[in-house]
Amino acid sequence: MSSEQTPADCQNAVTRRRILFGGPLLIGAGLCGAAFWKMLSGMQTGSFNPHDINAPVTGRPVPDFKLPDQTPGTGFATADLKALTRPVLINFFASWCIPCIAEMEALLALQKQLPIWGIAYKDKPENAAGLLKHAGNPYARIGSDRDGRVAIDWGVSGVPESFLIAPGGMIVWHSAAGLDSPEVSDGLKNALKAVGG
Repeated sequence: MSSEQTPADCQNAVTRRRILFGGPLLIGAGLCGAAFWKMLSGMQTGSFNPHDINAPVTGRPVPDFKLPDQTPGTGFATADLKALTRPVLINFFASWCIPCIAEMEALLALQKQLPIWGIAYKDKPENAAGLLKHAGNPYARIGSDRDGRVAIDWGVSGVPESFLIAPGGMIVWHSAAGLDSPEVSDGLKNALKAVGG
C-alpha cells in the first residue's frame, strides 16, 4: 500500500481483482450447468440417448483389415465385408467384458434374423473360445484382434460395440452399448429396414 492509498482503496482493489478472476469461473460453471441440465432433460424426454454415440466411421466404407481365425470360427477381412450381398452385424466382444456376456442372449436371438460376425477384442484366444462355449456362439465368423489395432481403425472405444454393414461394405449404423438395451435394439431394427434387411 502506497502512502497515498487508504485502506478503503486497498479493499476496493481486492474486490475488483476477485471480480476479474472469479467472473469467468462463474460463467464457465453456469454454462456447464446449463449443458448438463439440457442433457438430463433430453434423457427424460427421450431426445438424448447417451448410448447412441455415432462412431466416426459411420457412413464410410469398412476400414482395411485382416483378422486371423478365432476358435471356433473363421477370421475375415475387408474384402469379405465388401463382397456382402446382404447386411451383417459386426460385434466387438471380449470374455473379460461383463456387458458383452450380458448381451450374448440378445445376440443369440438376433442371429436368427441377421448374420453376426464377431471380433474378439484384446482377448486371449482360449478365453474367448471359453466364453462362446459356455454362453453360446452367435457368430457366423469370428476374428481375433489381439492387440486391438483393428478396433482403433473402426473407432471402437470399448466393448461391446456393434456396427451394421450394408451390402458392399458400407458402415450404416453403430452402437457403443449392448444389444440387450431396447433403445439399441430398436435403433438397429430401424437401420436394418433402411438398408432393406
